[in-house]
Amino acid sequence: MIGVNTITFDNSKPFDIVCSGRIAVDFNPVDLNQPLEDCTTFKKYLGGSPANIAVGMARLGKNVGFIGKVSKDQMGIFVTKFFQKEGIDTSQVCEATQGEFIGLTYTEILSPTESSILMNRNFAADLSLTVDEVSEEYIKQAKMFLISGTALAASPSREAMLLGLRYAKKHNVKVVFVLDYRGYTWKSKEEVSLYYSLVAEHSDILIGSRTEFDLMEETLFQDHDDKKSANYWLGKGNQIVVITHGKDGSTAYTRNGESFSIKPFPVKSLKGFGGGDGYTSAFLYGLTEGWDIIDCLEFGSASAAMLIASHACSQDMPSAGEVTAFIKRKKEEFGEMIARV
Repeated sequence: MIGVNTITFDNSKPFDIVCSGRIAVDFNPVDLNQPLEDCTTFKKYLGGSPANIAVGMARLGKNVGFIGKVSKDQMGIFVTKFFQKEGIDTSQVCEATQGEFIGLTYTEILSPTESSILMNRNFAADLSLTVDEVSEEYIKQAKMFLISGTALAASPSREAMLLGLRYAKKHNVKVVFVLDYRGYTWKSKEEVSLYYSLVAEHSDILIGSRTEFDLMEETLFQDHDDKKSANYWLGKGNQIVVITHGKDGSTAYTRNGESFSIKPFPVKSLKGFGGGDGYTSAFLYGLTEGWDIIDCLEFGSASAAMLIASHACSQDMPSAGEVTAFIKRKKEEFGEMIARV
C-alpha cells in the first residue's frame, strides 16, 4: 500500500472541481530581462491563482466551475469570455455593481530566475463577493471546492469563503486550500495566521510554500519545519499536506504517515513565476484520476516546469497529453528518476 492514493471523491457529482476567489488580469512584459519601469510592451492574460488553476484543470479535461466576481467593464468581459472558451462554467461568476475594478498584475522578468510582480488590488472586484452570491446547491455538485488564501484578505469575500467552506463540509465535498499569499490588502501577519489557520483546520488538501506555512503558523508555534507543519495539519484532519520549496522541489505528506518528494524537471526558464498554479492543477488532476501520490507529484512538477519556460500562465496551461509527452522526453534525456528523490 506504500504510496497509494487513499483520498476518495464522490464520483456522482458532476463538477470535478469548483474554484473560488481571485480572477485577475496579468500583463507580462514582452521586453524581457529589464526592470518593469523600462518595459513598454505587454501581453494581456487571464490571471489570479484560483483562475489559473481552473484553466489548468479544464485543459486537463476536467469539468470545472467557478464562484467569483469580476468588474463590470471590458476587463470583466475579457476574463469571463476566456473562461467560457476553456469550457469553464461561469454561471456563478457575477459582476460587481459598485464600480469595483478587476485586479491587475504587472509582472517583471529581470532574468530567467529573477522575477517580481506589482499588483493593483485597490477596490478589487473579487474581494466584493458576498455570502448571498455563494450557492450551496452549486458547491454540493463538486468533488472538490478550492479556496485561495487571497480571498480571505478582506470582507465580504472572507465571509463568503467561510460559508463556501461550510457548505462543502456539509455535502462531502473535499476542500482544497491553496495558501496563495499576496501581501496586498492584508493588515498584519496575525490576521493572515488567524484566517489561514481557520480554513486549514477544516480543509482536506493543503498546498503552499514554506514561507506561506510560516505565515499561517505565526500565532501557533515558534519553530517551523516541514515535518512539524505536516503533522500539525494532518492532525487537524487534512488528508494530504503539500509543502513546496521552489527550485528545491516539494514534498507531500499523507495521513497514513508517509511522505513523498519530487524535484523540478530541468528546463530553460523564461520567468520565475507561474509554475505553482500549473503544479497544483496537475497534482489535483492526478488525485482525481486515482494515481499514486508520487505520480501526482511528478505530473505537477512537470506542468510547473513547462510553465516557467513559457511566457503566460493561464494561456499556456498544458493538456494531459502534453505533460505526459514532456515527462517522457525528459526521462529519455536525463534518466527515469530525473525528478524523483
